Amino acid sequence: MIHLHDKTFEPFIASEEIDFAIQNMAKQMADDFFDEVPVFIGVLNGSFMVMGDLMKAYRGMCEVSFLKVSSYEGTESTHDVKHLIGLNENLEGRTVVIVEDIIDTGTTIVALKQLLKQQKVKHLKIATLFFKPEAYQQEVKIDYIGIRIPNKFIVGYGLDYNGLGRNLPDVYQLAQ
Repeated sequence: MIHLHDKTFEPFIASEEIDFAIQNMAKQMADDFFDEVPVFIGVLNGSFMVMGDLMKAYRGMCEVSFLKVSSYEGTESTHDVKHLIGLNENLEGRTVVIVEDIIDTGTTIVALKQLLKQQKVKHLKIATLFFKPEAYQQEVKIDYIGIRIPNKFIVGYGLDYNGLGRNLPDVYQLAQ
C-alpha cells in the first residue's frame, strides 16, 4: 500500500507486465511502419515514461515530439481539454502516432485528432498503454493498446494523483 495526499492505493499492475505490453506495442508499430519514419508525439505529463520505454523498444527510424494537454483535476476528468504547450513541427504529409499513458473517456484524443487534422497529416494513429473500455465515449479508433483495465483510478508509471506517484515503476489502484 502507498499513501498519496489523502488517498491510499494498492498494487495493481507490476512493472514486468507493463514492460511486456510496451514491447508488444513497439513490435506492432515496427511492423506497421517498416517503410516510414513516423513522428511519435507523447502527451505530457503522463506519457513521459511510456514514451521513454516505447522509444527504446521501437526498432525503426522515427522522430519524437511532445505536447501538453490537461483534462484532470484530482481523480476526475473535467471533460475540458486545455492546450498548454503546442506542436512546433510541420506534420503535413507525415505519419503521426499520438502516444498516451491512459485513455478513458477519450475527450483528449478527440481534441488532439481535430488539432492534427488541421496539420494535414497523412496518417494518424493512436497508441495508449492503458485503456478503459468501460469509460470510453468516443468513435475514434485506438490503434495500439497495451493493457485494457477496468474503470479504476490508477497511479504510477507516469500517472499521478495531484502531482504524486508518476515516478512509481508499478501501477497502483485506489484502495477500496
